[in-house]
Order: sequence, then structure tokens, then C-alpha cells
Amino acid sequence: MKKIGVLTSGGDAPGMNAAIRAVTRTAIKMNMTVLGVFKGYNGLIHGDMKQLDIRSVSDIIQKGGTMLYTARCNEFRFEEGLQKAKAVCLMKGIEGLIVIGGDGSFRGAADLSARGIPCVAIPGTIDNDISMTEYTIGFDTAMNTAMELIDKLRDTAQSHDRCSVVEVMGRHAGYIAVNTGIACGATYIITEEMPHPVEDVIERIQNTQTTGKHHFIVVVSEGVGNSQDIAKKIEQHTGIESRATILGHVQRGGTPTVRDRVAASQLGHYAVELLSQGLGNRVVGFQKGEIVNYDIQEALSMKKGFDERLYRVAMDISF
Repeated sequence: MKKIGVLTSGGDAPGMNAAIRAVTRTAIKMNMTVLGVFKGYNGLIHGDMKQLDIRSVSDIIQKGGTMLYTARCNEFRFEEGLQKAKAVCLMKGIEGLIVIGGDGSFRGAADLSARGIPCVAIPGTIDNDISMTEYTIGFDTAMNTAMELIDKLRDTAQSHDRCSVVEVMGRHAGYIAVNTGIACGATYIITEEMPHPVEDVIERIQNTQTTGKHHFIVVVSEGVGNSQDIAKKIEQHTGIESRATILGHVQRGGTPTVRDRVAASQLGHYAVELLSQGLGNRVVGFQKGEIVNYDIQEALSMKKGFDERLYRVAMDISF
């Protein structure tokens, strides 16, 4: 291949810029031209792109967000949109495309691959909910951001003998909730995978009060929601002043951690290597610490298990 494109799609994740940088510089090292596509598949359909060079991607590895921007694109879900994107690729001379995003982005990459434009997808999502990989770009940074914010909430909860109910992101996956819950010593963690009625939370808080504890942290994953209601019920049944805090999109931003920068660089480099071999319709990721790749359709059909043992650790040591 002599010319490839790179885009970011779906929700942004810290480390996406590091992946763009790795893709660009690896491709240039292989004597390829790289076009950066702006605003995801929407930019691909409308030809919104520019050539990237070594200096284009300087000083971005430490930045959150994505220099290529990102957007949802309903048009790309239909055949007409796919054909427009293919026509733009042919017109621009794009022989292969690297897509950085989540499972929705992967489906678009699979559809475009099926229409003759080889695509390699890189998992970039703070939720860590891509089944074929043990780790996704942005997960570590999001966890650390959530941890720092919960630590700050703990300070004020302790000062006022309050219960702080904290809702973290993760869509329908509880990985951020469990890991940050352990890291912050949460009294209780509620996820979709391990649902518990609020009565269980209240009982645990009341039992913990008998040991001399007077402030509490309850972590709730985004998919469970109802954080305000949970806080109200805790206050009603325990008499402890309870406040709900939804951390929200602050977890998407910020300087990526070492782990996210390194993982993004590894996956970006490998994705270009696959395209250079003429391989498309692939997703790259990590399994048992090794970089792997799968057929996109196979990857989308895989199921990711929830670490119940880790959850038990959290519940056994936090009270």
C-alpha cells in the first residue's frame, strides 16, 4: 500500500492521539502517505481530510481527546453512505483505512472492508468493553481520573460524616466501577453484572457503622444509574446525609497515562503492519499480554466475561 487513511470514531478516549501518532509515523517509515480523516466516518463520506506528516503529529502524545475529532454518523449505517465513503477513498487513492474507536466503529470498518476498502480497527474506548481484547485505549486514564475525583469526594464526605454515591462511566460494563471502587475503598459497588438492591447497600452501611465508621463511598456504574434515588433511600433509612455525584464526561478527558500511551503506540504500529501486508477486516488488541488480531465479525461475536473474583475482592475488603 502507498496511501492509507486514519480516523477516530465514537466516544473519544485518552490515548487516541498517541495511536494517531504511531499510525502516522509507522506508515511514513514504510514509505506510505497518510491522510487524517476528520470527524470519523462523516469526514470520510464528505472528503474532510488532510495529509499528515511527522510534524503534524508532534506534541500530541500527551494530549487527551483526538486531533482528528470524532462524530457519530447515521449516514454511514446505510448502503448509500457506505458507497459514498468508498467513492471518496477511491478518488483520494486511499488503499486502506485504520479506524480507532469502539464496537460501533468496528461494524463500520467491517462494512467498508466488505466493499473493497481494507480496514484495521483499533479499540479505543474508556469502557474496556471490547470482547476480543483484554484492554482498550483510554481505560487506565479514565480509571485514574475517577479515582482522583472520588478521593476528593471522600475528603468532604469524611468531614461531614456523609455517604457519597458516585456514578462512574462505562456504559453497560462495570469495569471502571469495580476497579475504582477497590482503589478508593468503596463500601459498596453496584454494577449491571452484579446487581444488588439498595436494601443490601443500606444493610452493609448499617453494619459498618457498628465498627465505628461514619462516612461511606458507594460506587455505581453508569448502566445501573438511579444514583440520586439510591442516595435518597440511604439517607431515609440510615439518617446519614447522602449526596449523589455523577462524574460524567470528565472521565473522557485529560492527559493519558503511561499505559494508555504505550498501548496506543503498540496497537497503532501493529495496525499499519497488517495493512502493509494487504490484510483488512481485522481488529487488533491484547490477549494474555500479547498483541493479537481477529476478523472483525469474529471479534464482534465474542463475549467478554466479568471478573467476579475481582468483585468479591472488593466486597471482602471494603467495609
